[in-house]
Amino acid sequence: SQSEQQILSSQLECVQSIRDGVLEEAKCTESDRVRLFPQQGSGAETHTQSALKLLQVETETLYSKGDPEDLYVTNILYEREVTKREVTGAEVAELVWKLCLAHSASYETADLFMTLVFELRHLSFEALRALWQRSAFKCRDNWQPLIDALPSCATEACVVLMKDLIASGEVEEDKVEYFFWSFAFIPNPTLGMIESLAPLLKSPRASQSCFLGVTALVHRFCSVHSSCDTVPAVQNVMRTLGKFLGGNCTVQDSEDLSKLQLVLKAIGNAGLAAAPLAPALASCAALRGRPMEIRLAAIQAFRRVPCPVRVSGALPSCHA
Repeated sequence: SQSEQQILSSQLECVQSIRDGVLEEAKCTESDRVRLFPQQGSGAETHTQSALKLLQVETETLYSKGDPEDLYVTNILYEREVTKREVTGAEVAELVWKLCLAHSASYETADLFMTLVFELRHLSFEALRALWQRSAFKCRDNWQPLIDALPSCATEACVVLMKDLIASGEVEEDKVEYFFWSFAFIPNPTLGMIESLAPLLKSPRASQSCFLGVTALVHRFCSVHSSCDTVPAVQNVMRTLGKFLGGNCTVQDSEDLSKLQLVLKAIGNAGLAAAPLAPALASCAALRGRPMEIRLAAIQAFRRVPCPVRVSGALPSCHA
C-alpha cells in the first residue's frame, strides 16, 4: 500500500494556554519516523518535547529620554565621526597597503576603504601628491585602491590631483572616465576645482565625459553661488565652449556635427552659467541652413537658462 512505501512520517501536537489574550504556556510534542526498508519494518524514530512558559509581564517599559540638546535633525546619509587627530601621509600609505593585503570581499576591506576615503579628505595637495608617488602601485588582483578612493574624496586637493593625473596620462583610460563622471556628484564644488579643470576642455583628446563632467560641476557651483556667470573661472569654461560654436554653428562633416552636438549638450548642462551664450544659441537655433540636429540641440541647451535671459522667437516657451 502507499502507506507502506512512505519513508518519512512526522507528527506535531501542541497544547496552548491563553488567558486574557496572552499566551501563558505552550507544550509541543513532535514525532519523526524514518523507515529505510518499509517492508522489513526497520528504521528510526525520534520524539521531541518542548515547553514555553510565561514568567512575567512588564507593565511599563523604562527608557532614558536623554538630553534634548544631544538630538538634531539630519538626512539619512552615512555619517562618520570627525577625525580629531592630524592625519599623515605615512598613515594613509600604510592603509593602502592593508587594503591590498585584505580579502577583496570582506567586511574588513569595506571598512578600510571607507577609512581611506575619509582620511584622504584631511590631506593637502602636496601630501596627496607625495602619497600618489609612494602608493600608486597595483595590488595582486590588479586593483589600485587609491585610484578608486580619489573620486569619493570630493575635496579640492583630490580634484586637482585627479586633474593632474588625467593631464599627465598617469591613469588608464577607463579610470579617466571614472574621474570625470565623479565630478557631477561633488556636493560642494569650489572655485579652485573649476579653475583646475577648465584647461582640460581645450585638449584635443577631451571626451564626452570631460565636457559633461566639468559642466555638471559648474552647474552645481552656480546652484549655490549667485551671479556665478561673473566669476572668471566660470567665464573661462563658458568662453571655451562658446569658441566651439563659432559664429553660427557651422559644420563641415559628420565629425564636426558630433562635436558640436556634444558642446551644445555641455552648454545646456552648465545651467545658469550658459546665460552669456544665449545670443549664440539663439542664432544656431534660428538658422534654417543648419542641420536639424544642431538646431534642436541649440534649443535644448536653454533648458536650465532662466526665462528672462531667453530671447523670443526660436526659443522654447518659459510657460509650462
